[in-house]
Amino acid sequence: MSAAPQLQDERERIYSLLTSDTVNTPNHKWLACMIASWCVGRGALPDYLGLEPAQFNAVTARFQGCPIPRQAVSGQQLDFSRMLEKDDLVKLLQQFAATQSADTDIIIAIIVAGCLGSDHLWQDLGLWSRAQLSAMLQYNFPALAAKNDKDMKWKKFLYKQLCEMEGLYLCRAPSCDVCIDYPNCYGKES
Repeated sequence: MSAAPQLQDERERIYSLLTSDTVNTPNHKWLACMIASWCVGRGALPDYLGLEPAQFNAVTARFQGCPIPRQAVSGQQLDFSRMLEKDDLVKLLQQFAATQSADTDIIIAIIVAGCLGSDHLWQDLGLWSRAQLSAMLQYNFPALAAKNDKDMKWKKFLYKQLCEMEGLYLCRAPSCDVCIDYPNCYGKES
């Protein structure tokens, strides 16, 4: 058996442990997906899932049936000092949050940490599909998700929102529809 199916099986086993309790909120399930992936070295989330230690402890307290390591199995050590836009991303997501809660703050922190990765946001977060990321964003940030009416790739979309908030338009094309990079922003993610 190759490593990929074994990792997939282990990820699914961990997910089952994480979701075996009675909490069945959508965020609980998405967190379980991200944690299960993170535990097998998938995704780009760093130590503590990119959370502050107190947030990480709150997350692990929810999932007592499964021990969650503090350090990323992948060895990812993301450097937030190179992310000058971290505070802006947090503010953007907070501005569009459906609710203001500790749960929302955790989701925001994990999304921001995922933005430091080099793959599609859903992959960097350790979600299992782009559809999961879309559903998570629609659930937690419905007005922001609704603005992505042309299905732009999520990481690009978030950064485009930051640029527009600052009145910056870095693309030379008069609109996305005529841009030669259109497939890079809106193409199928795999």
